[in-house]
Amino acid sequence: MVFVQFYLECLSHASYLVGDRTSGRAVVVDPQRDVNDYIATAERHGLTIERVVETHVHADFLSGHLELAERTGARISYGSAAELDFDIDPLADGEHLALGEVDLEVLHTPGHTPESICVVVREHVGDAVPYGVLTGDTLFIGDVGRPDLLTSRGRSAEEMARALYGSTRALLALPDDTRVLPAHGAGSACGKNLSTALSSTIGEQRRDNYALADMTEDEFAAAVIEAQPTVPAYFAFTSVRNRQARPVLDEDAPVEPLTPDAFLRAWTGGATVLDTRDPESFASGHLRGAINIPLGGRFAELAGGVLDAGDAIVLCGDPAAAREARNRLARIGFDRVQGALSTVVDVVDAEHLNVAARVEADALADRLADAPGDLTLLDVRGPGEVRDVGTIPGARLVPLPELLARLGELPADRPLTVFCAGGTRSSVAASALRAHGFDAVDLRGGFSAWHGEVAHPAGTGSEDPTPDGVPA
Repeated sequence: MVFVQFYLECLSHASYLVGDRTSGRAVVVDPQRDVNDYIATAERHGLTIERVVETHVHADFLSGHLELAERTGARISYGSAAELDFDIDPLADGEHLALGEVDLEVLHTPGHTPESICVVVREHVGDAVPYGVLTGDTLFIGDVGRPDLLTSRGRSAEEMARALYGSTRALLALPDDTRVLPAHGAGSACGKNLSTALSSTIGEQRRDNYALADMTEDEFAAAVIEAQPTVPAYFAFTSVRNRQARPVLDEDAPVEPLTPDAFLRAWTGGATVLDTRDPESFASGHLRGAINIPLGGRFAELAGGVLDAGDAIVLCGDPAAAREARNRLARIGFDRVQGALSTVVDVVDAEHLNVAARVEADALADRLADAPGDLTLLDVRGPGEVRDVGTIPGARLVPLPELLARLGELPADRPLTVFCAGGTRSSVAASALRAHGFDAVDLRGGFSAWHGEVAHPAGTGSEDPTPDGVPA
């Protein structure tokens, strides 16, 4: 058997290739949208990808089933409860997919979504102890999938949690030595307590996973619904897009280089300028109204929080990184990148450029001491981060994924000072606020600079935080 786990750190996303050496046949499970790595891996092992299996309709990334189908001729399969706008080869509960010696067994495991399935992998047909089970978003390492993403589609969190209870208990019927191989790890907003580990076993999860403890269905539902993280704004869009027969991504296509004049014409024509430089470079000079999302870390997730999927986008930053930025945006379905500035931002006419103030922790402390009523502090971290380490006294908690939806709560006649953990999310938030007409600066170094370096006091904030499991 050939078994390969692919892990995409920027989206905390795991996908899998399972192949049979004797037959040369392979399947890919839960692929990301840019699919070159799967095809290259299959070729390296002498395998043909004949099927793409999706464990469910994903909300946190745009899956690569259509891209793989176009590139390889593979069939696309979901659980038989899936409702989609394109043809699939549906999989029934208990169905076996024989690749040769390797056997895949489908288990219907609704709860995170109605169509969720898990895939039991056996190296040989009839093996008493499976090699592992691909659990999608049903069972994570240390957690289970959140049940509250489908309220807009008429499914209550409690209804889905009760279904998830039965599904997780069915997985516990597998032998303890069965590997657990989920679709996400720590940092994903698809659960609240995900481990940094990328695999475990049924036995370890039986012992260590809070959601698999001996409890009633009522107790389980209450435990998994409580304190789920903020749902990123783009999830609803991506979930719908994954159901559609949408255009496929050509990840190797270049991004159109724009001269400074063409770049400015796109900007004046209404395109959103996405500046992918680091916060310090952005602060030193950027196009008015530009959004700063550094190209690194959780770039696409941050973009999904402050951009709209329908926005026309032009990129600026490192011209050599434009294709990477385009592809990362495409991973969440943000496909309207019109081009990228072909040179450094400094060449744009100075009359179109702004600088952004970043306040130091000591200076902020002095301002708060001298005139505490003259500015509003805005904490854009997750509630769990505030719970764990506190916040600046008097700060208002508005997690970044909620920022655009809550602009009406913010004072338009007073300056805002924005902070996060280390200064990246605050630059994103402050730039988005300025683009919407607010007077906003951000705290250089974030809460770490405030509390960790200069030991200013920490408070609990103006809203009662609940755990969200999202890392700094």
